[in-house]
Amino acid sequence: MRVLFGQRARLKQARKPIAQLLDSGNLVLRDDEDRSSTKEIYLWQSFDHPTDTLLPGMKFGWDLRTGLNQRLLAWKTAEDPCLGDFSYAFEIGRHTYHEAYLYKGTEKYYRAGPWNGIGFSGSPELRPNQLFKFEFVDNEDELYYNDIHGANRIKIGDSSSAPRDHCDDYDLCGTNGNCIITEDPVCQYLKGFKPKSQEKWNFMDWSEGCVRNTPLNCLDKERDGFKKFFGIKLPAALHSWVNKSMSAKECSKKCLSNCSCMAYSNSDIRGQGSGCILWFGDLIDVRKFPLGGQDLYIRMPASELGEKAKQKVRVVILVAIAGAVSGMLLLLGFCIWKRTGFKEEDNNEDQGEGLDQLPLFDLSTIMSATDNFSVSNKLGQEDGQEIAVKKLSNCSGQGVNEFKNVVLISMLQHRNLIKLLGCYIHGEEKLLIYGYMPNKSLDFFIFDQMKGKQLNWPKRFQIICGIARGLFYLHQDSRLRIVHRDLKTSNVLLDDEMNPKISDFGMARTFRGDQIEGNTNRIVGTYGYMTPKYTYNGLFSTKSNIFSFGVMVLEIISCKRSRCLHPQLDGLTLTGHAWKLMNKGREIEILDSSLRDSHSSSEVLRCIHVGLLCVQQRTADRPNML
Repeated sequence: MRVLFGQRARLKQARKPIAQLLDSGNLVLRDDEDRSSTKEIYLWQSFDHPTDTLLPGMKFGWDLRTGLNQRLLAWKTAEDPCLGDFSYAFEIGRHTYHEAYLYKGTEKYYRAGPWNGIGFSGSPELRPNQLFKFEFVDNEDELYYNDIHGANRIKIGDSSSAPRDHCDDYDLCGTNGNCIITEDPVCQYLKGFKPKSQEKWNFMDWSEGCVRNTPLNCLDKERDGFKKFFGIKLPAALHSWVNKSMSAKECSKKCLSNCSCMAYSNSDIRGQGSGCILWFGDLIDVRKFPLGGQDLYIRMPASELGEKAKQKVRVVILVAIAGAVSGMLLLLGFCIWKRTGFKEEDNNEDQGEGLDQLPLFDLSTIMSATDNFSVSNKLGQEDGQEIAVKKLSNCSGQGVNEFKNVVLISMLQHRNLIKLLGCYIHGEEKLLIYGYMPNKSLDFFIFDQMKGKQLNWPKRFQIICGIARGLFYLHQDSRLRIVHRDLKTSNVLLDDEMNPKISDFGMARTFRGDQIEGNTNRIVGTYGYMTPKYTYNGLFSTKSNIFSFGVMVLEIISCKRSRCLHPQLDGLTLTGHAWKLMNKGREIEILDSSLRDSHSSSEVLRCIHVGLLCVQQRTADRPNML
């Protein structure tokens, strides 16, 4: 057992020392005589000594006044709290930029990258939003990171998820290498560099790294310049220097004035960027991200950047060519204008290809049904049938393929899926014609205290079962397995009998054959309904639908939004509060008071348990839609 009490002098001065376990999980020692003080003064607190999990309110970093290292230490196993192989700690230096490292024993295993004002450079997907709020403090007294809301809980152990991919392995590509996860092999060399041993590099032994094609010449350093690299995880700050008040221009000049300076970047990327980090010597643990990342300016000799004289010649040549090209463009533009009508007709035919099983409405019919798209007549009636017309926005990012995908999915017939009646395509205009749902969407009722009274418990239970039937069809019985990717209460419509209809398949993805998982760089959806795996890494599967279903079930029961932090729920999210009550055996308390008179306890408890099973973090732990 470790002895953690190191403030004996202060303890002796306490007139009435007491121990108290706070609601946050913090075990504190304080003087009961200080109870009248407006500020809590702790003689000692367990939050100063984290174990394997960083809880909300804990500080991960250093107390520079006392030299206390507030690091995370893994357990040996899930059942054995003895020290394990892994630890997570900040490495600090006097003038270097501080970074967090994951260690396996004494060996560096993963590097989070320096803090850039928004998040860690090595985790560009983690950005503050309604769900996540981070705090990073770096001053003379202390250096620490804290997740204020606790939504992004850090836990280290053998089953932790860092590194996330091969490029997260520390220094995988050696010095001056660049890891690109989408390339094969993943290790590439930066422009202006070459492998130190080409033979070893060819056999994918990258340990020796890379060297410059042309060494920097300090005698002619005025001719050196910088090449900008985009989307980069900044190099390790082992040999770095930081100034938080410098501009980018001053930073560049500072680097050029030192022969050993190899690269620079902003230390803070907020706004237009500010501050300065300089790197000296080789660049270590560099990777390029598919999305996100930072700009890194690497110093290059003039020979790698191109001679200024050559640049002038290029300008003269380009000016001469520009005149000739402009005339050709005018002629080409005239030809294109002449052919526009024919191409537009061809384009309409191409866009309509594959939609032959669906009725194609002409514009006059739709305009008649909607009174020329009148705002006051959002409901159209053509031949007595009520319809809803949805126009795809030009700025939605959804092209022809996405439009066809929506049509393909919406043509599936099930009583709990919205019915697509037809469509209209002309040029960039794309309209979808649905059966009209008079009772709007589910969120219209459950988050409104007055309208919610129209949905008693039997009706809500019927809606939950209807959504489940619709998802079961999408997962099991349809010819394609479908992941909705934006399943939420506002995308569940209610017909005149309050039967649920899953709608809005604009972001959906289809799986064929034995495919069970997909990934994307375009993260879409609504926070609170998205799985952590999808939010961070873009990975989705049918279990993503199940997670969203579980969130909706809890919302239907509690009449509270999942993505908000509720003061009446101890500042927790809905799912966090539900788990807390579940652990205490009081889960029935999340039932909204308006449903107390009409509910069946067995049905409510069953739905709560199913909802919580569906929102488990590990994909494999979530049930199937059976």
